[in-house]
Amino acid sequence: MFDKKKICEYKDYLKKNLSKKRYTHSLNVAESALALAERYKADKDKAYVAGLIHDVAKELPTEKQRKLVVNSKLNVSDIETKATPLYHAIAGAELIQTEFGIDDEEIIDAVRYHTVACKDMSKLSQIVYLADLISEDRDYKDVKKMRKYCEQSLEKGMLEALKFSISDSVRKGNSIPCSTLEAYNDFTLLYNKK
Repeated sequence: MFDKKKICEYKDYLKKNLSKKRYTHSLNVAESALALAERYKADKDKAYVAGLIHDVAKELPTEKQRKLVVNSKLNVSDIETKATPLYHAIAGAELIQTEFGIDDEEIIDAVRYHTVACKDMSKLSQIVYLADLISEDRDYKDVKKMRKYCEQSLEKGMLEALKFSISDSVRKGNSIPCSTLEAYNDFTLLYNKK
């Protein structure tokens, strides 16, 4: 689906618009997404591209991110319009459409929901969400455990990732978007059926 020329264009854009650390993270997430796509029989091209560009808007000035969020035609909650750390995912989903001409809804959703998750997530969105959490450059306390969960199943990985995300947000006193709680409920029900 995506030719090498397009991938090179995306990488060139990211190199120019992200710090070296964020660019390296983007490459690592792309590789993790590719590995998860291979493991769980998902579209490898889409996984690599979505992983690569997931943080495209991360280092834009906050005001520019905010404008993209406020003017977004995507479903954006009130909590997300007030939580600066969440801007980049929505802004990124808008940016990939205008800067790269990407109109693939799965890729747009994967970028849009890579921080907050949502109800009824596609396999691609799950893969990018998890790849961002377990990429090679991640070194938080339980990252090895999280990588093992992702080897067990996407559902187990998502359930544990959402538990981690929600408890981290609570510990920090941050608000939690309804979409995150809906995703948690989805994966709790799905995983507990097994």
